[in-house]
Amino acid sequence: MTYNPPISDMSFLLEHVTGFRNLPHAEELDPETVDAILAEAAKLASDVLAPLNKTGDEHGNILKNGAVTTTPGFKEAYRQYCAGGWNAVPFPNEFDGQGLPWSLAFPIQEMWQGANLSFGLCPLLNQGAVDAILEHGSEEQKAYYLPKLISGEWTGTMNLTEPQAGSDLAAVKTKAEPAKDGTYKVFGQKIYITYGEHDMSENIIHLVLARLPNAPEGVKGISLFIVPKFLEDGTRNDVICTGLEHKLGIHASPTCTMQFGDQGGATGFLVGEAHQGLKYMFTMMNNARLSVGLQGVAIAERALQHAEHYARERVQGKGLSSGESVTIDHHPDVQRMLLTMKALTMAGRAMAYDASVYLDQARAGDEAAQIQVDLLTPIIKSWCTDMACEVASIGVQIHGGMGFVEETGAAQYYRDARILPIYEGTNGIQANDLLFRKILRDQGAALTSFYTDIKKTLADNVQAAEIFAHLDDVLSMIKLNKDLENLAFIAVPLLNGLGVLKGAEMMTKMASANDKYNDLSDFYMRNILPRARMSFDVVYLNLKT
Repeated sequence: MTYNPPISDMSFLLEHVTGFRNLPHAEELDPETVDAILAEAAKLASDVLAPLNKTGDEHGNILKNGAVTTTPGFKEAYRQYCAGGWNAVPFPNEFDGQGLPWSLAFPIQEMWQGANLSFGLCPLLNQGAVDAILEHGSEEQKAYYLPKLISGEWTGTMNLTEPQAGSDLAAVKTKAEPAKDGTYKVFGQKIYITYGEHDMSENIIHLVLARLPNAPEGVKGISLFIVPKFLEDGTRNDVICTGLEHKLGIHASPTCTMQFGDQGGATGFLVGEAHQGLKYMFTMMNNARLSVGLQGVAIAERALQHAEHYARERVQGKGLSSGESVTIDHHPDVQRMLLTMKALTMAGRAMAYDASVYLDQARAGDEAAQIQVDLLTPIIKSWCTDMACEVASIGVQIHGGMGFVEETGAAQYYRDARILPIYEGTNGIQANDLLFRKILRDQGAALTSFYTDIKKTLADNVQAAEIFAHLDDVLSMIKLNKDLENLAFIAVPLLNGLGVLKGAEMMTKMASANDKYNDLSDFYMRNILPRARMSFDVVYLNLKT
């Protein structure tokens, strides 16, 4: 079966659940215009990108003499994607972007990721590169790079990881030596570089973390450099792909080993100030982390649609009441699994879209909204990607033995989803970020604001009231605990519990806005919300001892 973007749910969330209608941009975007934009994106997603998903999984990429040939059809699909202006949606008009809000870009991006996760990774990384240069680049760098990155003529990458430096960027050894002409010569190796080499765009702009001579040790000595594949005069830079990873999933996304400087040094251009590279790269990573959470929603939706279709078609067993042969969607346990998939996916989508509205407000200068973005980013990234793995796994289960073989396609969603809790900062790192940087740094002030709003929405929910009372006790224990290792031990269950509560808030808002979501919301409260109590119990019991 193909992928059908859930436009109705997407539009409903924008119009009636999130604060999209309160944004200044929304004045020009009436509901009819929004629906028209989503419908056009859906055509490309379902008609062009989705049919290439299985092909890409089976074919992968070919590396020969440092050049990567992508899956058949990807290059042509990318041209259609760029020709439609889709790459430019959320970026400033000043650099030939469309200037549309991120809260509209999110459902559009969800479509690319749901249709073809491997394809969608290319614009996702490019979007982070645009953000980093837009925020920290010089005026000359912005003028030269941004129009082509925004149009999609060029694509951008993020080069952090090295063989000895995975999540520990303090161990980065790539070096950059000043040249007489004001540029730098970059030497080193980066691994796991998504779309580090490919044949879909005219140029590839690498954003590379490296150390200057005599730089301070640790993360304080890292600088950020732009290293193009092709220089302004058209010559090939001293950067080459030396290997492609053979991965569990996302086979059609080239994951590259990049070698810089084997022929005398790759020409690089310093972004911003020296030794500020990690701070600059976080602009790129935070953008990507929200988008990876959205990827989780997208692949969960794809797995859900696949499972629903199979359950409606597969005849197996007899109905408990009728005694007659039935399709498996008549069996209560299959219904429970499908509802779990749907409730988790809808909660994740609503959370991500809600965060995107805060993002728009923050970019307009709202400091309170920025605090919410900072708090929500690790929750969205972690909770929605763990959710995707669970939903895709349930999808395999619904297919039974047929889900464990590749022919049905259910296994691909499971394999593709598994990377999401790992890249752009593992979910354990997200949990530590939430606890130490977003909660304890201000003694829980931002978190209190966060869950005060949730309390208001769930005011009539008795179960939620008990959970909040327990959470108050848990947070008091966290603030008093000075054992950092003990706190780090409970960071993940704390984040998971907060994610479940945020999902309950969004499901309640959905049901309040349209009673067609009542049953799904009720299911979430009975079957998913209790997970929050369990997560906070884990925190409480571990801190108590």
